[in-house]
Amino acid sequence: MSTNGPSDELRILVMHPDPAAAPEWVQALQARLPEARVSAWPEGAAEATCAVGWGPPGDFFARAARLKAFFSMGAGVDHLHGHTALPPGLRVIRIEDAGMGAQMVQYCCHEVLQHHRRFADYEALQREGRWKTLEITPQKDFGVGLLGLGVLGEQVARALVSLGYPVSAFTRSPRTLDDIACFSGEDEIETFLGRARVLILLAPLTEATRGLLDARRLAMLPQGAWLVNVARGAILVEQDLLSAIDRGHLAGATLDVFGKEPLPQDHPFWGHPRIRMTPHVAARTLLRESADQIAGKLARLHRGEAVGGEVDPTLGY
Repeated sequence: MSTNGPSDELRILVMHPDPAAAPEWVQALQARLPEARVSAWPEGAAEATCAVGWGPPGDFFARAARLKAFFSMGAGVDHLHGHTALPPGLRVIRIEDAGMGAQMVQYCCHEVLQHHRRFADYEALQREGRWKTLEITPQKDFGVGLLGLGVLGEQVARALVSLGYPVSAFTRSPRTLDDIACFSGEDEIETFLGRARVLILLAPLTEATRGLLDARRLAMLPQGAWLVNVARGAILVEQDLLSAIDRGHLAGATLDVFGKEPLPQDHPFWGHPRIRMTPHVAARTLLRESADQIAGKLARLHRGEAVGGEVDPTLGY
């Protein structure tokens, strides 16, 4: 996507799911790319050559027919999966970290420590007015498993290793990393899950991962394991998770993502005593850092140079 003349001016369309937030993105990208024309959806859609957005409406690509690239406002691109109007050959590029890694490390390490050190149990003892020391599993025996080892997942894995935890990871393709036991393929998933006293979901949502954590695979986790989902809600079969917790196989779960968001008020997760919930905040998109990265990628793409984070349409991420 190389351009040289006035007719090939870089024209950027911002499509934010919250229209009130779109002007901030327009301003941020315009300040970083003063030679470009930046507008908010739907203004300028017909002339736009690149778009930056999340969850575009059904008529988006028909109205922005000149687009050569779409930049996702987040690390995931599943909001584009199944979009019937997505033009074939459109380049899709995602954010790579941009401040999300540190947030994800903090969130996941907090949950591992919370479960391993039994802090929730101590809170319950405090409410009961009881002074009691609880036994914990030796750290060398407290394995943490990461389902997915992308840009964010690898940072989480490194942080947990630095804290002294034995870390395993399951990936689509075989990987080799120092201090991390790597597994891949259907024949290795049971061994991987069997080592995880805490299982952290960090994989992208694709047709291969949709519903991956079902009753059969949840049963492969050790008795008393804790599940943390910071990936996408649809990777986990929610009813199967509830059953695994209620029958005592899993100790509980921390959920940041859900099959439907916002979570319906009548959903059983809300009042469940062994489920901790947060409203999709484990790693939020940070405007300044994301705008820096996207602007740099837009400029390189405009000059015909390679950019990182381009989605492989055959894999979905």
